[in-house]
Amino acid sequence: MRIGLVLAIVCATVFPVAVSSQTVPETQGQIQLSFAPVVRQAAPAVVNIYAQRIVAQRRSPFADDPFFGDLFRNFGQVTPRVQDSLGSGVIVSDDGIVVSNFHVVGNATEIRVVLNDRREYDADIILTDEESDLAILKLRNATDLSVLDFADSDQVEVGELVLAIGNPFGVGQTVSSGIISGLARSGIAVGSGRGYFIQTDAPINPGNSGGALVDMHGRLVGVNTAIITRSGASHGIGFAIPANLVAQVVAQARDGQTRFQRPWAGVTAQAVDATLAEAVDQRIPEGVILLELHPESPLAMAGLQPGDIILSVDGAVVNSAPEMMFRLASRGIGSTSALVYRRGADMQQVQIDLIAPPDNPDRQARSISGRSALRGLSVARINPAVIAEFNLPPSAQGVLVTSVQDFAARTGLRTGDIVQAINGEQVRSTDDVLRLASSQSRNWQMDVLRDGRRVSLRYRI
Repeated sequence: MRIGLVLAIVCATVFPVAVSSQTVPETQGQIQLSFAPVVRQAAPAVVNIYAQRIVAQRRSPFADDPFFGDLFRNFGQVTPRVQDSLGSGVIVSDDGIVVSNFHVVGNATEIRVVLNDRREYDADIILTDEESDLAILKLRNATDLSVLDFADSDQVEVGELVLAIGNPFGVGQTVSSGIISGLARSGIAVGSGRGYFIQTDAPINPGNSGGALVDMHGRLVGVNTAIITRSGASHGIGFAIPANLVAQVVAQARDGQTRFQRPWAGVTAQAVDATLAEAVDQRIPEGVILLELHPESPLAMAGLQPGDIILSVDGAVVNSAPEMMFRLASRGIGSTSALVYRRGADMQQVQIDLIAPPDNPDRQARSISGRSALRGLSVARINPAVIAEFNLPPSAQGVLVTSVQDFAARTGLRTGDIVQAINGEQVRSTDDVLRLASSQSRNWQMDVLRDGRRVSLRYRI
């Protein structure tokens, strides 16, 4: 959430719409007459999703007090309660694969899906990806389903007509029309998602999460995820997850993955702004400059170096690091991508292999148990897979805190800390942590690297 802006999560409910044999309009004249044929084709593939999850709620006696409520927000008994959420999804295959938003169904204990023709099915989550705000469901024993085909979202242009199908404010299935008003929206965070979005001015109000954004051929351009608003209503700034990324997430779900795995770049990069463009003698600010590369990065293996400026990926211009990563993610692991980059005054092109982050050398995961002041601490040796999983810089080395529970949670340690020393003795491996954790000392000192800064934690037991 940004100052002055409220991110209103949008969700959708679908009600029956009659199916007709009319075809999708093929000429501009037909489109001007009516959007109805597109709606008839697309609407039956949009579904209602009812989800329940168990959440822990802390009820404080000061909860309703405007001053003490915030001061004592962590005071009071924690009790579980059932939280209901309502959203929508899009059927993308006739065997019951449904795409929705992570914030609609993530961590749900029970999911019920209602089709356009009022049939109801239980559903299971088969893959989630909070970063893109996507979740893939599988309907149980569903047959005779309407589906939406994927459009090539890389071919979408600003100004194209689109329709958003959803259930704003719970009034029933509603179709709104508009245009694609922006692409490569990657400098923002909307809803649960981070990364790259399609922007549309088709009215999307609270009640549309997981709904379909379709083109004039009745194909899925994107999955609606959020809006930016001051009042809670749509002001023509809505965001959808591009269909090409959705298709890759669905493909991994079909392959049996439970978490979406992006190709590993192994770099840190920065958008080239006007100041940086002047510093590198570039006429206009464009591209993404590489700052760090892991030695095993596919970009490093292809010969790229810090200071190189990536201008395009597979022919698509990139002007931010999230946009570059989206282009790689939408290609998928096992593919190749063509990068055009500038080194000094020279323009070059190179092919890179899109790979999963290598989980070697072995991460040597260790957990502390028994009678120890660090009981509940879990650590792992940093390797490319750990770097990707915990979003560490490519240069990170050493032993990482992967989980903090029990006694260890009272020490001030946090997930993501890099352990450098315990009680003055340097830590080089996870076995060092295991050995030093058995100390009977009453006075403890933990030296860690946290967000690039050295932090010393001292405590007594």
